[in-house]
Amino acid sequence: MAIGIMFLVATILCAFAVVREVKRRNFFAVGFAGISVIVFGFFSIMTIFISGAPEV
Repeated sequence: MAIGIMFLVATILCAFAVVREVKRRNFFAVGFAGISVIVFGFFSIMTIFISGAPEV
C-alpha cells in the first residue's frame, strides 16, 4: 500500500511538471513528464486496486 501512495505522489508531481513545462513551451519535457504521469499513474492505481486498503 505504501508503494502505491509513493507512486501516487510521483504522479502528482509529474502532473505539475507537465503544466509547468507547457507554460514554458518545452515540449520535449512535456513528453517525458506526460509519459511519467501515465506510467506512474497506472502503477499507483493498479497497486492500490490490487492490494486494497489495509485490513483492521
